[in-house]
Amino acid sequence: MNVFYEEAGGFKVGGILADNTTSLQIEAMHGKRSKIKAAAVLLRFETPSLCEFMQQAQEIVDDLDVDFLWECCEENQEFTGADLATEYFGRTPSPVEIAAIMMLLNGHPIYFHRKGHGRYKAAPPEILQAALASQEKKRLAAEKQAGYVEQLTTFKLPDAFKPLVNDLLYRPDKNTIEWKALESACNATKLSAPKLLKECGAIPSAHDYHFNQFVYEHFPEGTAFDPHAADFIRTDLEDLPLADVTAFSIDDAATTEIDDAFSVTPLSYGSFRIGIHIAAPALGITPGSPLDQAAARRLSTVYLPGHKITMLPEEVIQHYTLGESRHCPVLSLYLNVADDFTVTETFSKIETIQVSTNLRHDTLEQHFNEDTLRDNQLDYPFAHELRLLWNFACKMEKLRGKEQDSNSDKVDYSFVVEQDHVMIFERRRGAPIDRVVSELMIFANAEWGKQLANAGLAGIYRSQGNGKVRMSLSPAPHQGLGVSQYAWSSSPMRRYVDLINQRQLIAFVSETPPPYTRDSDAILVAMRDFELAYATYAEFQRGMERYWCLRWLLQENIHIADAVVIKENLVKFDRLPLTIRVPSLPDLAPGTAVTLEISQIDLIERSLNAMFRGKSEN
Repeated sequence: MNVFYEEAGGFKVGGILADNTTSLQIEAMHGKRSKIKAAAVLLRFETPSLCEFMQQAQEIVDDLDVDFLWECCEENQEFTGADLATEYFGRTPSPVEIAAIMMLLNGHPIYFHRKGHGRYKAAPPEILQAALASQEKKRLAAEKQAGYVEQLTTFKLPDAFKPLVNDLLYRPDKNTIEWKALESACNATKLSAPKLLKECGAIPSAHDYHFNQFVYEHFPEGTAFDPHAADFIRTDLEDLPLADVTAFSIDDAATTEIDDAFSVTPLSYGSFRIGIHIAAPALGITPGSPLDQAAARRLSTVYLPGHKITMLPEEVIQHYTLGESRHCPVLSLYLNVADDFTVTETFSKIETIQVSTNLRHDTLEQHFNEDTLRDNQLDYPFAHELRLLWNFACKMEKLRGKEQDSNSDKVDYSFVVEQDHVMIFERRRGAPIDRVVSELMIFANAEWGKQLANAGLAGIYRSQGNGKVRMSLSPAPHQGLGVSQYAWSSSPMRRYVDLINQRQLIAFVSETPPPYTRDSDAILVAMRDFELAYATYAEFQRGMERYWCLRWLLQENIHIADAVVIKENLVKFDRLPLTIRVPSLPDLAPGTAVTLEISQIDLIERSLNAMFRGKSEN
């Protein structure tokens, strides 16, 4: 005796070896023996043989018309395979015919709903039609997906993918057929999604891939400003006094958002007055206005080699930037300084200044450097003023306890990108230009922070304790800078925190109600959001600098490079702000100079392979 039984959702046959009432010992057609429950048995038969039984049943299934079978069923009536077989064949069916009907019922759950062991019910017409429509939709989708895969694996971009490229790259909906096709094609080609789409021409360059990812995530509406966002109150310069000073700025050659300028005015008995003049966009950007809301969303200018995304529209920047030979509205901090470079008095003014000259690092540093200071050379613009500021800066460094600051020995890097060609320049951080500007900014931010605190006005402070930098609405020491409090106020065109603090300072100086209190939602939200955005923007900048370092290695066809061990297998390239891990690096002391062999630079992954060749002779 043989049995036809159900197991794991399918049908099998076997010969009975032993019948134990509730269970059976059976032997499959290929000799495998097993134990099954008696309740799983659907049919018992003598003939044909096991192999022929399943073969004949499948032949009948292949000839059956499922639609006709469904029409043979009475609506809302349950039935067994034997019932339907009797109805269909019009006679007592054979075990093979019953098995064939059961196999068809089980294989078409859309038509026949299972209601228990061996029992079924025909699907209602409306449910069947909906299920068939869904099935057809899936078939067409699978067909379309297969077509997409075929195109992608031959590095052709399907037309339907063109408007979806950013979504597929940066925030894919993994339930779409486009993503499923892309995933299948990636598996077939052994390429990542970005690399495959680049091969298909969907990504113009690796640079665009990285830049567009950042824009997609943080500027979903694009980097352009809404036309209404540029509406601002143009400061009436005639309402502000003109300062009787000769001011100059010191900036990088590429800087357009010139926030700060300086002046030096002689006083009696060898004393002098330093003016720290900060551009005053807070005079024209009303809190809560469309422009203010746009700045609050951006929170900071985003910098990357060869490009930047400004916090304010260009029209606003041009109105407030401290450009050469023009009158500019400013918030000024004046320092009366004795001949021993101690500050005897400070006061602030809202006024206009005329900037005489925009000095640039690349030209000024040729004349104003440690050598010319040592030789007392004064044959360059503002030489006398710069020497006074230098001596003042040295005094301020000493007062802060930072005259031996190790940071002054670090190297900064600047990138110049022109028509996809990159140049990378090194510049020692502790140059006289840097120290003068840095000390004046530290003094202004510390002094204005103190003034806000003493006046009981809300401000956003930056503090450092136990090595951790944080922002808060309460003044606290900044150990890294050596000051009692520090409130960013010197870059209001580039940082939203500075714009908020400038509004508070203007209210303090003009003796008008401040726009923010310590429990204002606006200032709390801005402080929290700024910290997150500032860290994100800095990470993006580092990533793009890494990209351009790799581009430079390719551009200059560099295969052998020198580096210095930082720790373990982490090294830093000479003359580049680029660090990598070198698995083949032996155990060497930090600071050891090594030579590396470079290979496999990947601009999409921003990675490269490097092999240790030996210690460098440099």
